[in-house]
Amino acid sequence: MTRFADQTVLVTGASRGIGAATATAFAAEGARVAINYRSDEVGAADTRAAIVAAGGTAEIFRADVGVIADVDALAASVEKTLGPVSVLVNNAAMIDRSSFLDVSLDVFDAVWHANVRGVYQLSQRIAAGMVERGGGAIVHLSSILARLAVTNRTAYIASKGAIEGLTRAMALDLAPHGVRVNAVAPGLIATEALLAGMPSEELQAAIQRHIPGGRFGRPEEIMAAILFAASPEASYLNGAIIPVDAGLGGREAGPA
Repeated sequence: MTRFADQTVLVTGASRGIGAATATAFAAEGARVAINYRSDEVGAADTRAAIVAAGGTAEIFRADVGVIADVDALAASVEKTLGPVSVLVNNAAMIDRSSFLDVSLDVFDAVWHANVRGVYQLSQRIAAGMVERGGGAIVHLSSILARLAVTNRTAYIASKGAIEGLTRAMALDLAPHGVRVNAVAPGLIATEALLAGMPSEELQAAIQRHIPGGRFGRPEEIMAAILFAASPEASYLNGAIIPVDAGLGGREAGPA
């Protein structure tokens, strides 16, 4: 399919995991893809190489979405290089694995700037152009942790709760202008970031037994929800939080 032919799609944090899978999928559907990364230049290059090898179009843009100047420069550079952005996917995020009592304000601010302020700033910048052109789609990446808490993720959990509120509020303000805003909330997806927090195979096995689907998700399974939320088929979907978690979000707190 070519649902996004001749459109520019910006995916933040697209050097690996969910972001890389999403960038590759949009390119396969005809989009010109802007691959954003903060530090993993090799991963970003690999993502672009895979897209180009398959006949797609993609360019790489380095920016830290937690830095105000970087966000403004990113938006301007993407528009200059690939054209006006029709779809924005806010995937980049920072995770801190400290206990609440150990999270300094500096760390909290860093997480908040990357996960919330950067999303707000980039979305506002890109949405202004979408409004001028009469429409567009924005998809935020939330998390199952916006609704379910675990230990040692305080700053991250707070930021994802904010993203879900931001999704609903943005959707209301932008709906009259033809811009839809939705969020995809992954469950436990087998990315480097997730597995870094549970290096033991025994722990991974125990956690997967507690997931109703019996396994961790794959980045491609989240990508499919993101593409749907941005696509014409989802034209009546706005302000929604789409859980993709194999039923984990509705499960009882402890093992059955």
